Amino acid sequence: MSAFFVTGTDTDAGKTSIACALLHKARHAGLTTAAVKPVASGCTRTAAGLRNADALALQAECSLALPYARLNPFAFAPAIAPHLAAEEAGVRLDSAGLAAAVRPVLALGADFTLVEGAGGWRVPLNADEDLSDLAIALGLPVILVVGVRLGCINHALLSAEAILADDLQLAGWVANVSDPDTARLERNIETLVARLPAPCLGRVPWSQPPAPATLAGHLDRAALTQALSLKLEA
Repeated sequence: MSAFFVTGTDTDAGKTSIACALLHKARHAGLTTAAVKPVASGCTRTAAGLRNADALALQAECSLALPYARLNPFAFAPAIAPHLAAEEAGVRLDSAGLAAAVRPVLALGADFTLVEGAGGWRVPLNADEDLSDLAIALGLPVILVVGVRLGCINHALLSAEAILADDLQLAGWVANVSDPDTARLERNIETLVARLPAPCLGRVPWSQPPAPATLAGHLDRAALTQALSLKLEA
């Protein structure tokens, strides 16, 4: 079993798009897949309850049948920071509670499981904890999604430093072009490759809509096999 925590350099870095692409690639190589979006804000009210578009996208790439409540145990309507949305809903988020909600999915033993965070590495859960404390509690290696746009080098390097400072493994990172008009785009990616202390798992161009099958084609099979120990030979 391989399980990883997916974080981003910022909101809208493309965590879900890349997570779905990774799951898609693994699933189509014959691996069993599962995912968890422990906390999500910006959910839509439906007859079945609150539903988050990112969580539903992850669910579609899971080969194991996961009830929505297990895949996204904490869902909030306002599209605001999770700790603020939880506070308004009268819910206290903490790393212990989120870890308890995630562990049953990890226990399913899928070949490849992703736990997707919200926003960046230091998104607050409460007055004392950040979402990074969940990754620490789970002890999962981290995949960093870099939204390639102006300012991304600073955001990526600081995120990598924080992950390593928390004594977690940075398993790899993905260059996800979130602004196709970024000046010196390739030079920015070259700098990231040179400076980030982990292998690049793929260079994903801007795509609309970000279809998992399309994005998966830009992931580096050799890097995924080596860095994440995924069996993608098929």
